[in-house]
Amino acid sequence: MAGPSSYLRFSLSIFFFSFFLFSIFIPSWYHPSHKPKLRPNRFFPTSKSPVVEEPPRICKTKTRPSSRTIHHPLDPLTPQEITRVGLILRSYPPFESSPPPIHSLSLHEPEKPEVLAWEKGDPLPPRRAFVLALSSGRTHELVVDLGSGLVEAHSIESGSGYPPLTLDDLVAALAVPFASVEFNESILARGVQLSDVKCITPSSGWYGQAEEEKRRVIKVQCFDQEGTSNFYMRPLEGLTMTVDIDKREIVKFLDSGRGIPIPKSAGTEYRYGSVEEEVGRDSAPPLKPISMEQPGGPSFSVEGRHVVKWANWEFHLKADHRAGMVISRARVRDPETGTLRSVMYKGFVSELFVPYMDPDDGWYFKTYMDAGEFGMGVTAMSLVPLNDCPRNAYYMDGIFASSDGTPYSQSNMICLFERYAGDISWRHYESPLTGAEIRESRPKVTLVARMASSVGNYDYIFDWEFQTDGLIQVKASLSGMLMVKGAPFENTKNVPEDYEMTGPLVSENVIGVIHDHFMTFHLDMDIDGSNNSFVNVRLEKEETPPGRSPRKSYVKARRLVARTEGDAKIKLKLYEPSEFHVINPSRLSRLGNPAGYKVVPGGNAASLLDVDDPPQLRNAYTNNQIWVTPYNRSEQWAGGLLVYQSRGDNTLATWSERNRPIEDRDIVLWYTVGVHHIPCQEDFPVMPTVQLSFDLKPVNFFESNPILHAAPYFEKDLPVCTMAASF
Repeated sequence: MAGPSSYLRFSLSIFFFSFFLFSIFIPSWYHPSHKPKLRPNRFFPTSKSPVVEEPPRICKTKTRPSSRTIHHPLDPLTPQEITRVGLILRSYPPFESSPPPIHSLSLHEPEKPEVLAWEKGDPLPPRRAFVLALSSGRTHELVVDLGSGLVEAHSIESGSGYPPLTLDDLVAALAVPFASVEFNESILARGVQLSDVKCITPSSGWYGQAEEEKRRVIKVQCFDQEGTSNFYMRPLEGLTMTVDIDKREIVKFLDSGRGIPIPKSAGTEYRYGSVEEEVGRDSAPPLKPISMEQPGGPSFSVEGRHVVKWANWEFHLKADHRAGMVISRARVRDPETGTLRSVMYKGFVSELFVPYMDPDDGWYFKTYMDAGEFGMGVTAMSLVPLNDCPRNAYYMDGIFASSDGTPYSQSNMICLFERYAGDISWRHYESPLTGAEIRESRPKVTLVARMASSVGNYDYIFDWEFQTDGLIQVKASLSGMLMVKGAPFENTKNVPEDYEMTGPLVSENVIGVIHDHFMTFHLDMDIDGSNNSFVNVRLEKEETPPGRSPRKSYVKARRLVARTEGDAKIKLKLYEPSEFHVINPSRLSRLGNPAGYKVVPGGNAASLLDVDDPPQLRNAYTNNQIWVTPYNRSEQWAGGLLVYQSRGDNTLATWSERNRPIEDRDIVLWYTVGVHHIPCQEDFPVMPTVQLSFDLKPVNFFESNPILHAAPYFEKDLPVCTMAASF
């Protein structure tokens, strides 16, 4: 048996595969530089895969500036600024002797009135950085002034929770089990080669367990990757270690599943060129390649790296280490006046809550808060041209900071492209019965801003899609691998009646555990200015008085303006329908209607957990689908600033208990989308994409249809294409 040092080296190699979503940072981690390091283009190079990742295409009418010049108050920190923050902190007296690891470093945005008053050409507000650092188990919050080179504010967090995990945390945790004799004996007793072991680090949650109090802990679970790259489908069930991240020791060792078979590797592969041909199955003929061509080039432009202009829209777009992608200062041009009108100051996904429904010792803690525990930006992957984004997409990088203050680049993290899928923007064909021959139709072309995060086994794709009629559709799509549980059954007929199945069999010896996905969005709506109100427009049934009409009932709309936060806590109900408007009561149309936007829910789900269940306490913001709060720059993260092992004492739900006034004020709307996922065989071995969405739709914002004057397409406007073969 190899010695501990060889296991340590081996565990580090395990890390690159088992938690590959973070391994991209290693090349830049230990090499400070003013220039951000680029991550590798490929994570699993293999001779089996013929896919060649071509260089991303950038719109010919736009180029990436060669220097990281600041053009806008909301532009993210540059590599030079990140490096400077690191230098300032290392010379800061409290940290001089032992600089603490940086867990978060981002732009400390100027005050909102400063940003709103700023116009292109004005001097930029002072640049500041917001830092979360961890020292001796205590979280330090710092604001660093880049102009003066001084720490402007410094406080130590006294509440529960820790900042997001760093790569160093994960590397340290993954190394610990391989130095354990007990762990190595368990692996060999299961008949698994150490070279085939891959491990991951699920977050621990918080359950008040004595051995986990006052220390940062994380779980380590392992898989057998023999014969497949999809090790997630081959769990070493029942093997779970609780690791103290800072002391680098095992706090609790659980090994209860040695008798559970390791699922087979056959049929688990998903890489192109590696998927096995199944004998006797007739596959559908492959689709011919398809692409939307733009002979005149794209219709959007990107100024100063971050300001996007397209059709009647203008907004600021940037990458964020925690939210992933942030849309700011979204404004739409009024067709009547030609002026840009404010719609939204800032929008982003604030938190993701993913609870698994299994109470076993190796599963109960799987109640992830992906944004606050890991970060949607730092887990983002380079988008794959032609597959993640179409041919004419424009790509943006994310620039983030490692734990020692070194900047690194997430290349091609966001893409921007125009979409046309044959949809119709508006149409009307007049019936010949009227004697008028009218056929009018307009194509729908939209602009999409997209990013994708790979948080362990799951992939999340986020789209903000802008339409010329003023509508914004926000989409969250799920794909990737199920988190599965090993089981001693190959067929449902072999499952005893008294065996508690926490999900269906999706393959032999594989249970797809039931779980939920909730995504809460922070939507700082600024409809024609900051002073807005929230209106619940209820649809209520009215009984028709006897003798008035053959109808017995009809529906009326009743408008209720929310005075306080308590009035705006909304649980969606199918048989109590409402519309949810954010209006500017001071901006009236020519007919006297207040300008507004409404949230249009798509398919949704609500949490079914007990409100006092620890994971639900930490994620109590999912108790309602809609909340409205007064604007507060410190209230951005629905689960709180410090999420890891938090107790739910600083969340959207606790803020809203103050029941503050929200009428005719600067308000923020929070909206949660969700889905209950009961896995099925079609989700194995990789899950087809599932999409959730909601719309932000203008309501009395324009005087009439804003795209009434849009032009149709004509043959002369489009390239002439010939078919390669007849049907």
